[in-house]
Order: sequence, then C-alpha cells, then structure tokens
Amino acid sequence: MRVFLLPILALVAAAAVAQPDPSPHSDARLVADATRIAPGDTLGVALEITVEEGWHIYWINPGDSGQPVAVDWTLPTGAEAGPLRFPPPSRYEVAGLVSYAHGGTPAFVTEIVVPDGASGDLALTGAATWLICADVCLPASADVALMLPVGVTERTGALDAARAALPTSAADWTASAAWVDGSYALTLNPPDGVSLDGATFFVDQSGVLDHAAEQAFAAEGGAWAVRLAASDYATEPAAELSGVLVAGDTAIELAVPVSGAVAAATPPRPGQSLTVWAALGLAFVGGLILNLMPCVFPILSIKILGFVRGREQSPAALRAHGLAFGAGVVVSFLALAGLLLALKATGGGAGWGFQLRYPPVVAGLAVLMTGLALNLLGVFEMGQRLASAGGNLDRHEGLGGAFLSGVLAVVVASPCTAPFMGGALGFAVVQPAAVALAVFAALGVGMALPYVLLSFRPSWIARLPRPGPWMETLKHGLAFPLLATAVWLVWVFGGLLGLNAAALLLLALVTVGMAAWAWGRSARHGVSVRAKVLGRTLGLGAVGGAVALVATAMAPPQEAWVPFDAAAVDAMVADGEPVFVDVTATWCLSCQVNKQTTLTADAVRQAFADAGVTTVRADWTDQDPAITAFLDRFGRNGVPLYVFFPGGDADPVLLPEVLTPGIVLDAIAAHAPQTASL
Repeated sequence: MRVFLLPILALVAAAAVAQPDPSPHSDARLVADATRIAPGDTLGVALEITVEEGWHIYWINPGDSGQPVAVDWTLPTGAEAGPLRFPPPSRYEVAGLVSYAHGGTPAFVTEIVVPDGASGDLALTGAATWLICADVCLPASADVALMLPVGVTERTGALDAARAALPTSAADWTASAAWVDGSYALTLNPPDGVSLDGATFFVDQSGVLDHAAEQAFAAEGGAWAVRLAASDYATEPAAELSGVLVAGDTAIELAVPVSGAVAAATPPRPGQSLTVWAALGLAFVGGLILNLMPCVFPILSIKILGFVRGREQSPAALRAHGLAFGAGVVVSFLALAGLLLALKATGGGAGWGFQLRYPPVVAGLAVLMTGLALNLLGVFEMGQRLASAGGNLDRHEGLGGAFLSGVLAVVVASPCTAPFMGGALGFAVVQPAAVALAVFAALGVGMALPYVLLSFRPSWIARLPRPGPWMETLKHGLAFPLLATAVWLVWVFGGLLGLNAAALLLLALVTVGMAAWAWGRSARHGVSVRAKVLGRTLGLGAVGGAVALVATAMAPPQEAWVPFDAAAVDAMVADGEPVFVDVTATWCLSCQVNKQTTLTADAVRQAFADAGVTTVRADWTDQDPAITAFLDRFGRNGVPLYVFFPGGDADPVLLPEVLTPGIVLDAIAAHAPQTASL
C-alpha cells in the first residue's frame, strides 16, 4: 500500500510546490471586537495584514502608482458592511514618483450591522485583495472568515489599537481652501498646542494633487497655511479637498470645500472676469467700432448714400427704413447667439471654442487668428462681393430690402469682430441664455445705432469722418494683436502635445499664409483665367497641406512597443529576431520608474533600433491569463519582468527588477554579435 501511496504523495507535494503563494510576503486575517454578538447590534471587524519587512501595501489613494486594499464581503442576508477605514499612510518615493502605502501590520476597520433576525452562528467571509511591492509588485489575495455565535453581545478590546490608529474627526478644527493661481491654498486652525510644522496632507482623491510636490506648512497668526500643487493630470480643480492630515502623532480627516474652483475649472477665457454690465458695455462699444472697419465700410457708404437719396422721402418713411436695417442687424446677432447656445446645449462646448484643453480647438483658433490677420493685412480680401450684394439689395424699395441689407452687414462684419469682441463673447457664452442674448443684442445695437440715428437725423451725414488712408493703417495695425494671439495659441498647443507638435502647427500656419497669398493673387483684377486657376489650385493645395500638418501634430506618437502576443514572440525568436519583453502594470511603481529612467532613455531606444530588437510590452494591469502564463514560464508571479531573447537557439536573458540604462545596454551589446550573425 505504501508503494502505491508514495507516488501519489509525491504528486501532491509537487503540486503544492508549484502552486504560487496567493498572499506572498504577507498574511491576512479578520479580527472582531466581540466574541458574541446580539441581533441588530453592530460588530467591529478589522482586516489585519502582516507585511514582511521591506515590503508595503497601498492606501485608499495609492499615489502615483499602486492598488488599494479591498474586501469583497459575503454576508448573511440582511447584514451590511460599512466602508473600509484605512489608517494613515506613509510616503514611499522612488525616482520622483510617490506612493501612499503601509508597512508593518496595518488594520483596516469596518462596521458590520447584524440583521435583527440573526440566530445560531454568524458567518462572515470576504475575499481580500491587495498589492504588495518592494522592487517587484505582486498581486495578493486571501479568503478571510469569522464565525461568531449570536447572543448577548460580549465585547473585547481586540480592535482598540486598530481604532486608535485611525484618523480622527476634525470637529474642533476650522479649515478653508481656495483655488488660487493654479494651486490649492489650504488654511487650517488647529486646537491650541497643535503644531503643523512638517505635517503632510494625504489626499484621498486620485488625480487632484501632485503627490511628489513639497508641502511646506507655515504658521500665519493662529493659523497654518500651505500651498498644494495640482496634479498634472487634473483637467479642472476639485470641488473639495478630502484626505488625512498627519502631523506627528496627530491624524485627522479633512473634507474642505474649495472656493473659486468653479470659476477656474477651465483655462482662463477672454472676459472671464467681466461683470454683466461691463460685458454689455464692451459689446455695445465693439459694435460701434465695427462701423469703422474696412470690411463694413462699403455697406456703411451704401447706406449713407441711400439716406442722401431718400431725403425726398417723408421723415417717417426714412425712419422706418433705418429701423428695418437696424432690426436686420440685431436679429442677425441674436440668431448667432441662438446658434452658439444650441451648440452649447448639445455638448458642442461653450461657444467660440474656449475649451483650450482640447488640441483641435486650439489649432483651429490659431489658424483662424492667422487667417484674420492676413485678411486685415490685405494678403487676401473677404466680404467684397457681399458688400456689392448689399448695395443691390439697398436699391430695392421697401423695408424687406433694408432688413436684408442689415443681415448682410453682419455677415460681412464677421471677419472684423475678433479684435474687439473676444472678451464680451467669451463672457456671454458661459452665462445663462438671457444674459448671452443680451450681450449679442448689445453688439447689434452698437453696430446698428449710427444707421438708425442717421435715418432720424439725415443732416448729420456731413459730420461723418471721411474715408482715407487712416482706415487702411488702422486695419493693418489691428492684424498684429491677432498674430500675437496666434503665437500664444501655438504655445498652448505645445504645452498640450509637446515641442514637435508646436513646430508642426507653426509650419501649418506658414502654409495657411501661402494659401492666403495664392488666393489673394488669383483674385486681383486683370489676372488671366489660367493664372486664377493656378493660384486657386495652389491655395486649396496649401490649405490641404495645413490640414495634414495639424492632423500629424495631433496624431498619437508611433508606439515603438508592440502589444504582447506569446505566439508572435516565439515566432520572432525562432526566426532569429532579437526580442525584448517588458512585463509591466499601471499599478507597479518599479515598472513606472524603470520606464521613466531607463526604457525611454534615448541611448536605450537607439540601441534597440541599432540591434534590430523588437520591443514588446505586456500590460498585466488586469492580470491577463496569457501574461500570467508567461510569468510562470520564468518562475515569476509578479512584475516587473524583463526578458531579452537574443533570437534563435540562444537562451533568454533575465534582467533584474530595477533597471539602469547600463544594464540594458550591456545586455544588448553582449548578444549583438550573436544576433548579427543569425
């Protein structure tokens, strides 16, 4: 019998050895604050994890990388578990990346409400998961359970230490926070005798603060103040700062509303600081100034001529004509306002595209500003045909022609609105509908007012300034603020996508200038049909080139790393191709450090290219079974893992978990001759 049992026992032992430890370098258990619990009572339970020295597990906000402790409870019907409460973390910094984590034996506490009808034994089970890291990160898990008899509650002090380690309420503290100049200004008033010198605020929200930024608390009177740098990944300020403040042995929970967060939620817009009355005034004055712009002056001249010709009409008819023209202007601007509000309501943004977080919008605005500047400089003309059409309309008798000429005046004026209306329009499109409509109406009233006044006082025509060279000078001068705006937008674009993208956008703007020049040349009087066709073909081609350049600038960079496929890797190696495999995960801090310091280094990337190495990235964030099998193949159950396959029959080379450029370069160099000979 023993003879038959020995092979079986050997197989069982082998299987046990091969089975990876589900909770490496750590151990988990449940601890309750009672040995017996009554129906309807509340039971305190702690998940206690003992962490091996030199390793750590993660807080509710892991920081720059990591994965928090979690428990998936299986409870009796009617039982409810509260949120898992975490003790204060510690900072773990590696190569500029900071994580919030725990070492030692942290206890994570929850309160479980026992159902009123409970009897017999109360079975509490849970599937606990955590991530444990040192130089390597290993997913860990444990099935934890407690069985308590139901009866008269018998409390113990088993959770006293765990509860004492938890952050306390800030009931006797006062706190305020504000969004100021791109960072959070946090002010705290602790009880007497509490110093915040050297304190640390651990934010429990990801993507809010820069975890690695210095926190320098300074005493200001009876309060303490600190500036907290925002995360580079934040798209808008948080409405609330919540987390744990640790100062020596003091740890308190904070949840502080942030004043000014709503106003600063998007990049500063023109006119963002305006009041309603200031915006209305600015819009009105801008409308008046539009009448002095060259693109509007042809229609102004036509209208004045119409008033001169209409002196023989009755004063009432002349006034009606002027009011009809003014109504056409105002209604047109209100129609534009309605269109912008409709786009806003359907998710199209807040009007003119002041969503400067989005590269396509920034690029489009840069192109628009450049085009408007070239138009003002006379490189090409806009609105001349429309102005002529306005003259034809005005020759028609009746109020309908006057109204339509007002509509046409707004269309012709569009290229000239940018120098004056950015602030007012930027304010309008983020206001309630009534305010936005009022601002656009003020713009229309300002533009229409001179015509309406002339219809009531035709004798004033002689007092108007005469056209002259000054208008052309003004027109050219206004082009330069637009060009300056385009430069600023290129800078914003570069901040979003990088220096190379900014260079491509600049080249696109040069191409836009070429298109405008070619189109302007083709539109001159006396140009042959052949020259017109050639110029406009060149102009359209240049526009297409500009579009292509902008699209290239916004395209995601070509990833040198190809996604993991075990069969493809084996096939490349069998064909003699060298392959480097990076097994990584987003929650692995060592992985991110190695990527930042080594794998993206220019010397390493160049060495990969020179040796013809195919680089493969295996993302184990979701613990892909295929990648798990690849880890098992090399006797690993965690990441990072770096494997260099020289190709052919050569043995794979395992690199250490902590990389330097020299380690990778040496591995490539050592096998480069062999690779080249295959």
